[in-house]
Amino acid sequence: MKRSITIPLIATLFAMAGCSTMAPKYSQPAAPVPADWPGGAAYKEGSKPADKPLAEITWQEFFVDPQLRKLITLALENNRDLRVAALNIERSRALYQIRRSDLLPKVDASADANFQRLPEDFSSTGQAETVHQYNVGLGVSSYELDLFGRVRSLKDQALEQYLATEQARRSVQISLVSQVATGYLTLAADRERLQLARETLSSQQSSYKLTKNRFDAGVSSSLDLNQSQTTLATARVDIARFTTLVAQDENALSLIVGSPVAAELLPVALSENLSALKDITPGTPSDVLLHRPDILQAENQLKGLNANIGAARAAFFPRISLVSSVGFGSNELSGLFKSGSFAWSLAPNISLPIFDAGSNKANLKVAEVDRDIAVAQYEKAIQSAFREVADALAQRGTIDEQLEAQQSLTNATAESYKLSRARYDKGVDSYLSVLDSQRSLYGAQQGLIEVRLARLANLVTLYKVLGGGEK
Repeated sequence: MKRSITIPLIATLFAMAGCSTMAPKYSQPAAPVPADWPGGAAYKEGSKPADKPLAEITWQEFFVDPQLRKLITLALENNRDLRVAALNIERSRALYQIRRSDLLPKVDASADANFQRLPEDFSSTGQAETVHQYNVGLGVSSYELDLFGRVRSLKDQALEQYLATEQARRSVQISLVSQVATGYLTLAADRERLQLARETLSSQQSSYKLTKNRFDAGVSSSLDLNQSQTTLATARVDIARFTTLVAQDENALSLIVGSPVAAELLPVALSENLSALKDITPGTPSDVLLHRPDILQAENQLKGLNANIGAARAAFFPRISLVSSVGFGSNELSGLFKSGSFAWSLAPNISLPIFDAGSNKANLKVAEVDRDIAVAQYEKAIQSAFREVADALAQRGTIDEQLEAQQSLTNATAESYKLSRARYDKGVDSYLSVLDSQRSLYGAQQGLIEVRLARLANLVTLYKVLGGGEK
């Protein structure tokens, strides 16, 4: 009779253990940002909507320069930060498996033998005797029946943490790809600046020799000679400065890539990489914010803390655990599996919190506050993402106009230099006019390189802040 009652009871308890948790129903917080990107003089109007979210566009589609693609591939293979992020995923996956396994009983096999000598006073026969006991069996040790979803809530929290680490890895990868591209373009710009400084030095040396010859012949003044020497020294200073920057750029690129970079993979000049990136459209805020990995990571963390509330609520209710075993026992090894040696045991344990000095209530309050903090962090992540994209779009809306103006300025100063040089050679103007034109042209050329770099860097920034694709 007892056996017929026990089996249905155990089956009922196991069925109840598979019920839902006591965690509050998750509701995604509303995005605290406008539905559209900002508008105004700094932004391009009438941009066509994106064909698909940038998160679905692979980095190979966006970065079209072959050398840059090879560098990014090397970085994805060798970068230590990305390795750490991948290892964190493995760790979180293992922790999730641990929590998930708690939902099922853990069955252990055991075998033991016990030999004991009983003295005369303890023996039932009145004589000292040796007792032998042999046991084999299977047992479940301290399995908690998850009637109120405590274990399941902890499993859900571990799952969300695992998913959050996956999104963190995506963030690291997108950041790494953008860092490689930025470092590559910066190196290209500094190499072009260095080459421009060298060409300027060569030109200044020729001018200085010509001016010195004119001075020796009594045609030019000492002021002209000193001014020519000043521009020569300025060019030498820039060569030393840009040589240092190029070396530092190469070191930074090697660090990001995670290994020494072969010379054939390094850029020659920025002017040769003006089409290294593909232009992109921003799409709508909802598309961007739903696909950015840092926001998905913040939401996974929010869901995990929401699940923690279920575990804290379940702590107020009884906790039932089972210890059971089934097997064979005998006082002789040869009779271990004979008829009548079968044995079993079942030891349920119920623990009901009565007085805990308010610790369970405080734990629940902590879980609820942690959830509220995560909501604020999630909303802040959305606001920060919106601001990053808006800033990048503001620069994108004006950078082409700035580049066009800088190109026009460079062309005009180049023409001015030719005219001033011709007037000086004919003795119409002083060398000061030539010097001013040279300085203006050199500054305009350096400015043109800087604006070109800013335009390409802006595209890289857009790739990053719009949640660029990873594969």
